[in-house]
Parts: sequence; structure tokens; C-alpha cells
Amino acid sequence: MKTLKLKNDIKELYHINSTIHNEVKIEDFQLDLIIEEIFSNIVNYSNADYIMINYNFDNENNTIYLEFIDNGISHNPLLKEDPEKVDNIEEARIGGLGIYLTKNIADKIEYHNINNENHLKIIKKVK
Repeated sequence: MKTLKLKNDIKELYHINSTIHNEVKIEDFQLDLIIEEIFSNIVNYSNADYIMINYNFDNENNTIYLEFIDNGISHNPLLKEDPEKVDNIEEARIGGLGIYLTKNIADKIEYHNINNENHLKIIKKVK
């Protein structure tokens, strides 16, 4: 596993994306969406002092393993209720869609709080 140590700053998203793209060498919009949604939620809501991302890409199986770690407010995003289905966009509520999409496009996702750190592990087969 490789590790990125990041500031709690949305500007770090460019660094994450360029590092992961350099590792994976495959353009995958769903992977980009997962990274952006999880990282931006941590930055915007966790009050974390630091964020780390452990990552590994399995070339044989085209699978990426990500682990987002932060020391912010303890929060299991997997417990968030899925947004209500609506008939048209005007009825849709703002918020909650990012984690919903992440849960649906990741192949596996799990959360643990270990030593007062949030650990969100995500496995995603890239195409």
C-alpha cells in the first residue's frame, strides 16, 4: 500500500487525482466520482486535522483499493439513509447523493473507527 498524507483542504483534490491517475493509468469516471465525493465530505464536514489515503492498484484484476483515514468527527457515512426517489428534479433534496452513488458504484465499501480515526475502505474494479 502507498500512502498520501494530505491537508484538510479541498485544493488537495488535484494532488489526489493526479497521483491515483498516474498509478491506475485508466480513466474511470466512477473512480473519480468516488474520490471527489469522499474527500470533499471529509474536508467539508469532519473538522479533521489530517487526511490520509492508502491505495494500491492490482493490475492483474484492474482493481483499486482505497482507504480514507481522518481524525475528524466520528462518522459512518454508510449509515446515511438513501435519498428519496422523486418524480422530477425539482422535488429532489440537496445533499446525500454522493455517498449514495459511492455505495452503488463501489464493489465493496466498509467503515471502521479505529483509535479515534475514521477508516473508510473502498474496493473498485476500474474499466
